[in-house]
Amino acid sequence: MARYTGPTTRISRRFGQHILGSGKALERRGYPPGQHGPKSRRKVSEYAVGLNEKQKLRYIYGLLERQLRRVFEIAKRERGVTGERFLQLLETRLDSVVYLLGLAKSRAAARQFVNHGHIRVNGHKVDIASYNVQPGDEIEVKNTPASRQMATRQLEENRIRTVPGWLTLAPEAFKATVVRLPTRDEMEQGVNEQLIVEFYSRF
Repeated sequence: MARYTGPTTRISRRFGQHILGSGKALERRGYPPGQHGPKSRRKVSEYAVGLNEKQKLRYIYGLLERQLRRVFEIAKRERGVTGERFLQLLETRLDSVVYLLGLAKSRAAARQFVNHGHIRVNGHKVDIASYNVQPGDEIEVKNTPASRQMATRQLEENRIRTVPGWLTLAPEAFKATVVRLPTRDEMEQGVNEQLIVEFYSRF
């Protein structure tokens, strides 16, 4: 399945929570999209519950199925709780970190910001959105007028967004540091990762 480029509010209404786009449409119409949305009471199977949870995570991070599955396989091989490690690998992607720092209004915009070469990690240009940062890494906006101007505008627009505790941001220097890996309560709260682990374990 290709990356989703359709109506964003439709996705939020499908899952009943704000995922993409504005949350206003979900407030106005808090039921699934389609003509049967307001009155649908279909019984959902255990498989469908796991599938929906996995799809929700895909849309949140903007990944293709193959990309998400690859991250899960890496998490499964590593030490620790698979579900939590899975979310850590997603949350520490460079595009996700750029979004969390307020340097972009969405993860899709953050991916573009990284792909266009505006970000440096430990002094080196990194234009791979899936690059995983590690504790101690220093993230910096490239020192060019265009890059800094875009970053300034985004930081101003996203100033109400709180930077998570596992990251520190020095906005005046356009620099941030990864202090540690995020804990479960600092990561995406609207997803039940255990259902996704169980879903992938079927195959």
